[in-house]
Amino acid sequence: MKGTLKVLIIMAIFSLKSAFGATPEQGFWKWFQKNENSIFNFEQDQENTFNKLAVNMSKVNEDLTFEFGPINDAGKREFVISAGGIKAAFPSVESLHSAAPNLEKWIFIKYRSRRVPLNDLEFSGVSVAVDDVHYKMYKDGHKVGIIIFIEGQNEEQADLYGNIGYLFLDEALGEYDVETKVGFIEIHNRQSKQYEGASPLSELASDLDAYYQQN
Repeated sequence: MKGTLKVLIIMAIFSLKSAFGATPEQGFWKWFQKNENSIFNFEQDQENTFNKLAVNMSKVNEDLTFEFGPINDAGKREFVISAGGIKAAFPSVESLHSAAPNLEKWIFIKYRSRRVPLNDLEFSGVSVAVDDVHYKMYKDGHKVGIIIFIEGQNEEQADLYGNIGYLFLDEALGEYDVETKVGFIEIHNRQSKQYEGASPLSELASDLDAYYQQN
């Protein structure tokens, strides 16, 4: 009798799973495959496609975001699953990426990657050339503290230039390393008394990698 009861309980669990549907990750990829053609060619209706993607990703985690790469010579397009720089959302990036199907036209990537070469940025009407951005690194416990020096930074627009600084860090180091290897981050202008000896932002990635290889 006990064996029969155990079998009935197991059957009930599987029935409940079927009734309530798949996991949020499986649900997202099922929707993605159903709409694969419009997503792949998102330029034809970008605003609508991006809105739908955001809604469906939010069912996994509201902090998840995405990026697309161009169609490459092999006819494939990159789809980046990002935590939007929020470390608490990293497990959702991992679980969604792990559940991704093997689709012929797609390359699925977790976290925003380093950019080579680095790009100039425009944010909220302010343009900053990457050549006008420098940095200095400092030991910060088990991590590395970084001061970013941006030409034109000022106290009146501290928040704006703070956002620009974080965007440049993501470009230089990639989302994962910024959240796991970088400690304090400060944004200064090039008139700062700490600017002397600063290096071009293009050297930051190799500098950080060398530091962690030695420590």
